[in-house]
Parts: sequence; C-alpha cells; structure tokens
Amino acid sequence: MNDRQVEYFRRKLIAWREDLLDESRSTVAVLQGDTRNIPDVADRASEETDRALELRTRDRQRKLISKIDSALRRIEEGEYGYCEKTGDPISLKRLDARPIATMSLEAQERHERREKVHRDD
Repeated sequence: MNDRQVEYFRRKLIAWREDLLDESRSTVAVLQGDTRNIPDVADRASEETDRALELRTRDRQRKLISKIDSALRRIEEGEYGYCEKTGDPISLKRLDARPIATMSLEAQERHERREKVHRDD
C-alpha cells in the first residue's frame, strides 16, 4: 500500500471516529435532559425500552471506536493493511468496505468456519 492509500484510510478512520463521537455526545445530552416523569405505565415502559436500546447501540459504538483507535495505531506502526494471522496484505477493496479489518478475507472466513464448528459442538 502506498503513502497516499494509507493517508486515505487514516482520514477515513478519523472521520468515522468523529462521527461516532458526535452521535455519542448528542445521545448523552438527550438522555441527560430527558428525565421527565411519564405517568402512563405503557408509555414509561416504551421510553425505558428506547433508552435501553440506545444505550446498547452506544456500547457497540464504543467498542467500534476502540477498533478504530487500534486501526489508527496500526497505521502509525506501519502494520495497517496486513493480516494479523497470515501477514499477507488485506485487499484494498476489503479495507475500503471495512477499514478496521485485521484479517484478509480468506483468513476471516477460516476463522468464522472454525468458530461455527466449535459453537455447534
């Protein structure tokens, strides 16, 4: 991968991270400001369900931000774009679709097949 391609992925990861952080900040602001008392039990239950779903979404995004940070570290260390299992380059097409990928498509498929076999036991 050349310097221009690495820079493209670095910028893509940073923009993605910033978008996630902006969404997170707005959610926190809404959740903090939305502490109204809802007398109807069904409405209150619905609101609690919505809050729980939003918090689960934010937790997944927090984990995604961690993976983005890890990818940015790999860029800084010169390891980005290489499969952590085989050491082979990860295709640019795969990285463009999933910039946080740590394995080549083939290695990922092998990993998922092994996971499925062990899960089915």
